[in-house]
Amino acid sequence: MEDRHIYWVALNLVLSDYLKLAQRVVEKFPALDEIFRTPWPQLVSLGLDEEKARKIASSKILDQAQKEIDRLQKKGYSLLLLEDEKYPGFLRETFDPPFVLYCAGKVEALQGPAVSIVGTRNSSPYGRAVAERLAEDLSSRGVVIVSGLARGIDSAAHWGALKGGETVAVLGSGLENIYPKENRKLFEKIVKEGTVISEFPLEAKPWASHFPLRNRIISGLSYALVVVEGSRHSGSLISARLALEQNREVMAVPGNVTSELSQGTNWLIQNGAKLVETWEDVAEELPSPLREKLLTQKEEKSGELPLLSPEEAKIFELLHGDALIHIDELWDKCEFSISELLAVLLDLEIKGFVVQRPGKYFQRRM
Repeated sequence: MEDRHIYWVALNLVLSDYLKLAQRVVEKFPALDEIFRTPWPQLVSLGLDEEKARKIASSKILDQAQKEIDRLQKKGYSLLLLEDEKYPGFLRETFDPPFVLYCAGKVEALQGPAVSIVGTRNSSPYGRAVAERLAEDLSSRGVVIVSGLARGIDSAAHWGALKGGETVAVLGSGLENIYPKENRKLFEKIVKEGTVISEFPLEAKPWASHFPLRNRIISGLSYALVVVEGSRHSGSLISARLALEQNREVMAVPGNVTSELSQGTNWLIQNGAKLVETWEDVAEELPSPLREKLLTQKEEKSGELPLLSPEEAKIFELLHGDALIHIDELWDKCEFSISELLAVLLDLEIKGFVVQRPGKYFQRRM
């Protein structure tokens, strides 16, 4: 890569956790290479501590940057700089865009019209079902779904989007340090069909301070942010505040008033966020002509929905959209043998009426 990539990566290796400090340094040195020829005491005068100033002033940091770039290329990852043509324009317009984006997957996914779907890690079956359905419905109509690869709502949104189209995952760690680890398979799936991005170096750990920084990228990439579940102290409400500061639309899915997981979303709605029940509610708040394009699209699926057999209808009536039910409980409530019940559930899954969750739990498709 060109020298400018080395300089940007070198600066990012030192200051990726210190956004305002990095902005101050870049404003002081429009010619980026000058930073690395500046004596460290002069860098300290800009607000850097001695350790960071010495790192930048040392030639070793440029060698480390070259090694980082070599690793990135070996893995087949891409590097986008703020000045690059392929850098997502909507993110560039925010007041604090990342200088560097590490990208795994299809960089083109960053160019599509996007909506963010976020929420709590400790989500309910209802929340996950809503997030998955919203994501699938929007992505199947050409909207890129952006989220944070976290447990709970984020994961459900990514999986739903992958059923219909493309998704972008924004990490609070490096691309070589996937968090949470159980989402490695989801990461690999997104890399094949969408993209995963991070502003942090490849091996960066998922420090708590990284996630508010990550959240500004999630909202910055999107026309709108939809919060599905979250308590009053949820990080999702931080995302909503960041979205408002970036002049993005903020929406929320209502929930049970007795549930702590709904306190944040219901509070957002009380304070002016758009109430969301279906993908159409989201589309109505998107800018023209995207709004008209989405709302005038005809369903691609032709014909009537598949009819349910009497056996399928009986099992379907026992299921709920906002709660899980275990196979054993279903078996107790019906007159079928376990093999017959499993066969009926499989047919319902194939027809798109039922979703199976880990541990042999089942749920109506929202």
